[in-house]
Amino acid sequence: MKNRNKIIALLLVIVVGGGVLFSFKGKNDKLFLIAKNLDIFASLIRELDTYYVDEIDPDELVTVGINAMLQELDPYTNYIPEEESDDFRTMTTGEYGGIGALIGNRIGKNMVLMPYKGFPAQSAGLRIGDELLWVDSVDVVDLATSEISKKLKGPANTPVEVIVKRDQDTLTFELTRKKIVITNVPYYGMVNDRVGYIKLTDFTTNAGDDVRKALVELKELGAEKLILDLRDNPGGILKEAVDIVNLFIPKGKEVVSTIGKLDNVNAVYKTNRSPVDKDIPLAVLVNERSASASEIVAGALQDYDRAVLIGRNTFGKGLVQSTIPLSYNSQVKVTTAKYYIPSGRCIQEIDYSKKDEDGNATTVADSLRREFKTKNGRTVWDGAGIRPDEKVESKTYAPITYSLVARSLVFEFVNDYFYKHDSIPSPRDFVVTDELYDEFTAWLAGREYDYITRVEKTIEDLEAYAKEEKYFEDIQSEIDSLKKSVSHNKEQDLVTFRNEIKEAIKDEVVSRYYYEGGVIEASLDSDDEIAKAVSILSDPSLYDSILQPKLAKK
Repeated sequence: MKNRNKIIALLLVIVVGGGVLFSFKGKNDKLFLIAKNLDIFASLIRELDTYYVDEIDPDELVTVGINAMLQELDPYTNYIPEEESDDFRTMTTGEYGGIGALIGNRIGKNMVLMPYKGFPAQSAGLRIGDELLWVDSVDVVDLATSEISKKLKGPANTPVEVIVKRDQDTLTFELTRKKIVITNVPYYGMVNDRVGYIKLTDFTTNAGDDVRKALVELKELGAEKLILDLRDNPGGILKEAVDIVNLFIPKGKEVVSTIGKLDNVNAVYKTNRSPVDKDIPLAVLVNERSASASEIVAGALQDYDRAVLIGRNTFGKGLVQSTIPLSYNSQVKVTTAKYYIPSGRCIQEIDYSKKDEDGNATTVADSLRREFKTKNGRTVWDGAGIRPDEKVESKTYAPITYSLVARSLVFEFVNDYFYKHDSIPSPRDFVVTDELYDEFTAWLAGREYDYITRVEKTIEDLEAYAKEEKYFEDIQSEIDSLKKSVSHNKEQDLVTFRNEIKEAIKDEVVSRYYYEGGVIEASLDSDDEIAKAVSILSDPSLYDSILQPKLAKK
């Protein structure tokens, strides 16, 4: 009742304000329409509350209405009610009060998936695979992981009791919540004796300082060349992107400009410090999930011909959001501008202002994309993300590998392995031996991991179409022959694809002992994009020919 009165009062205030807006009808039809529709909306809520057969929840109804309205704009303009403010703050700052662990559901159980190194969960001894049973005397076995996460979070320096099941044991942990600051750089290290590597996963607060620290330490370790990995990085704070670009280009250079409808969102962001190293050969890794601030960093470095970009086309988000406070501690994150990188291009791929006949936003047509030039005269394009200088196709895995991972069978097997082994070699030295792989295949006996290959699915579709169009009897023998030819053999697939299945097992094992950073380190010797980057950085003439093609031709 309290919430209902609050929101109805709010709507009445809006409508009273709307009455003032009516007087501007002759001057501004848009203001009149806003006031008119607010009046209708408030009237509707009042009448529903009075006449609807069941009790309504005004908070819920209005939130649904607001979200439906914002969906007509773009995916990044979002309403943030008061109760979601903490989650939003965590997303943008990387800070929260809690135990420092990622949780999720595996094999139908709520489990610890990754304790963050150096925080209460890891320090107290919680491990990957621990099944969550109780949090502060609340049975959480059947709760959604989002609800468990809320119970684990709380003010810093407050206690929380967590009871878990580990193998056959039930263990109790008395933890003290701490302020958790999620690092933007979960790993940095040397790929070889001359090439350093930095993995950047977010652009939350202090991302620039995190990368600066990693770069300085790598140079002290002997790094003469550098790989900056922005793959799967969804972006974040624009200022942090500017600071990271500033590590590699001189003071006073434009990194990005924002242009919107209002003057107060129009700005030019330039580097304001001396770089850490403006000459170190640099490769930047990107993929289809590198977005927003990641694209600013990659695009600016490409425009200044400061780095070779390797991987696949980026996401294509060239929109800037601002957070605006609303009544009752709610907020709206609204798209207020587009950003433009130094060459002058905007890499926004989807035009949300234009819809097709089904109401879906359209992509920028190739015919409308414009050509721009980098500092050295290389051609780049707007309207479709950042195109890398050197493309590396995404790695594909066999259906059996997907099945074993998706069904959490690798996860389960490694849990058993972890309980029996106190330690393993370093992430790069650990090897899944043939003996260990044979253990895994024996362990699989009797467990369900069937799957359908793409070819088998195509034949199934062919059979269905043939029956629908009355051709099946004519080609049944051919279809049966195809089925027999391509029918997969699970046991044989375990042999054929043993190397990639071993890789999945290795990642899971290493995560148990060395956490997120260890998994990244373990991949350094088997990652195709990293191998491509090392190859280019190790060949100065090739590196120069990519960034300075005109000089290479002379």
